[in-house]
Amino acid sequence: MDPVLVVHGGGASDISKDRKERVRQGVMRAATAGYNVLRAGGSAVDAVEEAVVILENDPEFNAGCGSVLNENGEIEMDASIMDGNDLSTGAVSAVRCIANPIKLARLVMEKTPHCFLTDQGAAKFAAAMGIPQVPEQQLVTERNTGRLEKEKSAKAAQKPGLQLNLGTVGAVALDCKGNVAYATSTGGIINKMAGRVGDSPCVGSGGYADNNIGAISTTGHGESILKVNLARLTLFHVEQGKTLEEAANLSLGYMKSRLKGLGGVILVDTTGGWTVQWTSTAMPWAAAKDGKLHAGIDVGETTVVDLP
Repeated sequence: MDPVLVVHGGGASDISKDRKERVRQGVMRAATAGYNVLRAGGSAVDAVEEAVVILENDPEFNAGCGSVLNENGEIEMDASIMDGNDLSTGAVSAVRCIANPIKLARLVMEKTPHCFLTDQGAAKFAAAMGIPQVPEQQLVTERNTGRLEKEKSAKAAQKPGLQLNLGTVGAVALDCKGNVAYATSTGGIINKMAGRVGDSPCVGSGGYADNNIGAISTTGHGESILKVNLARLTLFHVEQGKTLEEAANLSLGYMKSRLKGLGGVILVDTTGGWTVQWTSTAMPWAAAKDGKLHAGIDVGETTVVDLP
């Protein structure tokens, strides 16, 4: 089985010209790292975790050290991961002061009888697992502090805010043994209420993986994604015989027509097919397969380079 790895850097309303190249390089770096895990014989779960860790460590993306701030100026992060082989899953929500929530989500999957830990319970578990705490200020970027101020001003003036230009990060993979996995991680939405949880840690909404169908990671307006169970809905269409592109367009189209919700998905199936689709203005993505690295940000714009 030829391995495949696809990543996304979140659905966006627009990405400024000065950030575009940094964002493009970020998703390409993450896809390459995850694909190298697969090329070395690693599992799909190992690969998606590796790819998402790199995106969490990149301040250009809304996860880990690039996470947006809630109404109190604090960071609360959500993440989930799933192994399509046995449907095991791990998720965390409202976690603070850790660099890589996706690593904690994987530990929930592998070291507890549960699927999902939140807030203080997740923090206690992280400490028990030896995950170091990092000062919150280490995760806060100047850009996100400015964005919170703008969002608060827009809200006070009753103007539409910046919500559209946020997202998540995610990865899907198919490994040499035919196993699939997904991982999704986010800082949520700017100026959210403390304790707000979106789709990213919710299996079936923020992602899904099943060796009988494929794997998906989603991005976009979390409340809309939750209401339509976007991840599982898309895979349902695949189960019904739709192509990956048809399935993605059907589910994203339904979310848009029913709820006016915008978003995007990355998908891989059990034969090594993959697709990236979105209804937001842009979605940074990269895909690695057969020694080639594909990447893009805007609709109709794709670059392909040879992997080292």
